[in-house]
Amino acid sequence: MTIAGRDGLPVYGLWIDGKAVEGAEPVLVRNKFTGEPMAWVCTASREDVDRAVSAAERSFRSRPLSPFERYEWLSAAATWIRARREELVNLLVDEVGKPHKDTVVEVDRAYHAMLLAAEEAKRIGGEVLPVDSIPGSERKMGFAIRVPLGVVAGITPFNYPFLLAVHKIAPALAAGNAIVIKPAPQTPISTLVLVQGLVECGGPPGHIQVIQGGAEVGQWMLEHPGFRFYTFTGSARAGERIKAGTGLRRVALELGNSSPNIVHSDADVVRAVRICAARAFSAAGQACISVQRLYVHAPIFDEFVERFVERVRDLKVGDPRDPKTDVGPMISEQDAVRAETWVREAVAQGARLLAGGTRDGAILEPTVLTDVRPEMKVVCEEVFAPVVTITKYNTFDEALAMANDSPYGLQAGLFTRDVGRIMRAARELQYGGLIVNDASTYRSDLVPYGGVKGSGIGREGPKYAIEEMTDLHVVIVDLTEEGEDR
Repeated sequence: MTIAGRDGLPVYGLWIDGKAVEGAEPVLVRNKFTGEPMAWVCTASREDVDRAVSAAERSFRSRPLSPFERYEWLSAAATWIRARREELVNLLVDEVGKPHKDTVVEVDRAYHAMLLAAEEAKRIGGEVLPVDSIPGSERKMGFAIRVPLGVVAGITPFNYPFLLAVHKIAPALAAGNAIVIKPAPQTPISTLVLVQGLVECGGPPGHIQVIQGGAEVGQWMLEHPGFRFYTFTGSARAGERIKAGTGLRRVALELGNSSPNIVHSDADVVRAVRICAARAFSAAGQACISVQRLYVHAPIFDEFVERFVERVRDLKVGDPRDPKTDVGPMISEQDAVRAETWVREAVAQGARLLAGGTRDGAILEPTVLTDVRPEMKVVCEEVFAPVVTITKYNTFDEALAMANDSPYGLQAGLFTRDVGRIMRAARELQYGGLIVNDASTYRSDLVPYGGVKGSGIGREGPKYAIEEMTDLHVVIVDLTEEGEDR
């Protein structure tokens, strides 16, 4: 997808109508750890957005794919990902700054998500509707089928750019749609490489368009009448703008969170410490289901805190290319400064700093706070950084109330051996997902993934995303024969 060279670096174009094309003035993408330039990437104009949507609509209308053709295409793409695993991992380590071990997980999950979408392409069915059970409709038969929508708009964030591009593109194609995707401006290269791979695997190149740019380009996508569906992963604020701007068109929004994780006294404390200490700081805490708020039962609070802080201090911080590194840089120094400011503000308001809190460029040391209050930003807002708070609770009622005291509701974690407590939490915690005896960060790519409240609308996971990306058409057939009395 490169169109030229500049300053000894490749220049990536837009992907429109089956070819790489030059866009507006390119922007520089840098290695997130070293700061060294990686490539130039062209940005889109409003006219480019129009061209991309028109090309996608034209391809959708002129080259419909059968379910088996979609299956073959996406299966080949999954094989392509697996064959280039190491190459993709190295690219993502540099582009995102995520540690090598976390990036391996992302690429492997992307492979499975692509394969799942391929399999689901052959399973898109409908249902028989028992209309003849209603008096007066005895001679009628009803059924419903799912049909593709048309052109889908996909917008992805910087934190899992490859995996989340798969979660937008693969279900859209599996459903029979075309898609225009806009990756985050900080991490566009991996999406361009993914689309190049899909094109190499033999599907209609016009079914996928890639445009790059920031919020302005996203706004042009929002205003374009040619999109039938918007799928977005990002901040709650941006999600609200999309929801307000799409009118009657449907959306799937996977937004922010400030994940609570409850550790009760009957849990395996050592295991809970090990899991939470790792998952709070993987990807430098830049995951919407990252462990952010820990609520620990009073009888084990002191032991948990001591073990947790000890574990955190043993984490290796630094070069994400080192396979032993646990915590790398945040996506930018600006984001690290913002998180550091929130930590300092909490300490000034009475929070106690148990570990971390220091910053070197874009690297923020894994930070642990206690004695926090609900109104502090590190508690009530999404930190999206390697920062975790630990709060003591006395009763399970109190733990549930504190966990629910949030505008968000994506996923929560609960460590306990008590089945009754688990079932109560499943009913009362206001979250789209509850992970029991593992951290809130667990995600299987085949389950319905999404939140409630301020964490979004709709569900991801290929099967469920395909349902979101198709229309249900109802057909009623009157079987009355000629001359028969109705």
